Amino acid sequence: MLTNAAVRSARPKPCAYKLSDGEGLHLYVAPTGLKSWRVRFRVAGREQLLTVGQFPDVDLTAAREAAAAARDALRAGRDPREERAARVEVDRTFETVARGWHAHWRSSWTDVHAGDVITSLERDVFPAIGAIDVDDIGAGDIRDLLRAVEARGAIETAKRLRQRISKVFGYAIANELAEVDPSVAVRHALSAAPIAGEQLALITLDDARELLLASTAAGGPAIIDLASRFLALTAVRQGTLRGMRWDEVEGLDWTGDAIGPAAPVWRVPAARMKLAKAKKGDARFDHLVPLSRQAVEILRIVRAFGIDADLVFGQLSESAIGGLYRKAGFAGRHVPHGWRATFSTILNEKMPAERVTIDRALAHAGKGNVDVNIKVEGAYNRSKQIRARRRLMQIWADLLFPAA
Repeated sequence: MLTNAAVRSARPKPCAYKLSDGEGLHLYVAPTGLKSWRVRFRVAGREQLLTVGQFPDVDLTAAREAAAAARDALRAGRDPREERAARVEVDRTFETVARGWHAHWRSSWTDVHAGDVITSLERDVFPAIGAIDVDDIGAGDIRDLLRAVEARGAIETAKRLRQRISKVFGYAIANELAEVDPSVAVRHALSAAPIAGEQLALITLDDARELLLASTAAGGPAIIDLASRFLALTAVRQGTLRGMRWDEVEGLDWTGDAIGPAAPVWRVPAARMKLAKAKKGDARFDHLVPLSRQAVEILRIVRAFGIDADLVFGQLSESAIGGLYRKAGFAGRHVPHGWRATFSTILNEKMPAERVTIDRALAHAGKGNVDVNIKVEGAYNRSKQIRARRRLMQIWADLLFPAA
């Protein structure tokens, strides 16, 4: 058993360590010098952890009394973590802390990203650990909820969730609401992510057509299927598509049945492109996406839905299109971002002389001997580039959706 002298003399070390007092109670000494009393116990066969206070605010006697109260609660069939959460003056439950973190960073995020973050937490994290005090959450709690996400095939989603959970704990530690981030160790227990730079993608035209047909047949909200088709036709990044606004579409007359000029284009602001920070405020780096007849038709259909939003496809979640592909039977074969690889692979095989135009259509910077003009689209002859790319995008659309 511990003594008051041993507790007072405990000094921080490069790695955290524990001093046991018996019956599950121990003093946790963090590298920062913080000392906290913790009680280990089991609920439904699983080991849990309860933090009962920090030393010297809570001395050895008070810590033993708290540990005894926790054991009494267990014998009565109650979870001592829930009782503590009800008693503490400051709400340190994970959901409350996470919402505080979200509010803190909200002004620096786009509406789409902010919606993604809170939706993902509400869907997968809060039901599992939202009601638990942040200092009582263990690595096992986080591991289990993330493995449940992986079990439905959402490997990347699980990885993003772990990162978001870790940021919540970082916020909690900075505000002295928690001492450690238990999610750090969990990254070693997650399934391997796809190799960096590689995305699951179909590389034959027949497979690409089959996916589009299967996605439509799979059912579900029509807006997701239309967004999927538009993504395939334009080969942009999924985040770019989800942030697409009606006022970014140029060359179309939405009044009556008129389509307007024969050269419609989607101007993606540089601020939403994958660019160096210095370029994001420069309109010269806006990315122009020529719209094929099929892409225009999709926009007209979506427009007719009358969605009351500035965003073309409304509040489309980051998992919506990927979920549609899994439902269509293409889990492990193709992801939304894969359309860029599909577009590049098929067109480069069919039209090898158009390599530069294909790279321009993807907003890729030049590499090797590729024309360096790709790097600064706005500084060169845009009209020539757009004509070549418009022709290319129409060829691609006709390949994906051939006339009956």
